[in-house]
Amino acid sequence: MQREIHGWWSPSLNKHMDIAVYGHYGFALLMIPTAAADYLEYERFYLIDAMGDFINAGKLKVFSINSISMESWLNKDMHPRHRSMRHQQYNDYIFNEVLPFIHNHCGGRVMTVTAGASVGALHSANLLFRRPDLIDGTIAMSGVYDLKYYTEGYHDDDVYFNNPMDYLPNLNDEWYLAHLRGKQHINILTGSGPYESPDRSRDLSHVLNMKGIPHHLEVWGHDMSHDWPTWRRMLPHILGSRF
Repeated sequence: MQREIHGWWSPSLNKHMDIAVYGHYGFALLMIPTAAADYLEYERFYLIDAMGDFINAGKLKVFSINSISMESWLNKDMHPRHRSMRHQQYNDYIFNEVLPFIHNHCGGRVMTVTAGASVGALHSANLLFRRPDLIDGTIAMSGVYDLKYYTEGYHDDDVYFNNPMDYLPNLNDEWYLAHLRGKQHINILTGSGPYESPDRSRDLSHVLNMKGIPHHLEVWGHDMSHDWPTWRRMLPHILGSRF
């Protein structure tokens, strides 16, 4: 498949950030890494290969970016306020730099769907819920969607507005709700095996149902653990059945 590596100095993050691009045509799949991983993680663990038939057929073009989780929520040596500020800068990087890069690379605005596993699922879903005018869907796998799981009790506005389980239940802005209610590609998947937390996906689904936001929830069996073999099955399944 066609593969490119790009990068630039990010003014939002004040550091160099790389991005890998796979494919030649199709809607844009923006992949957010797990935990503290980098932009090549999904390639190293063969998730890109698992999508190979769809990529080579021109169904989608994959954009895989770096994580900065070790500079935000996962860095226990940082003051919690600095963690939340750093994550907001990461949002700015994605909305103000990555999305324009995607549009330029694709020759214009294309359907853009976020995807990620584990911590990447939280960020992928949050990006859609934060900016439904810019993001068209999400494939969130094996996520915990309550940011307080990572903040050790700390709370500020940047925590609140990046925590779907906080702000979604209170969301009454008709502009946001109209955008979200018009989505056709909100996909939440989880296994029920070791280290999975299926109730966290059910909790998010419950909130979306309360707000009238259409979505697709799949809870897989107890043989599906919180690990790469699960995600290598989930992502191609969703691409083939829901897109």
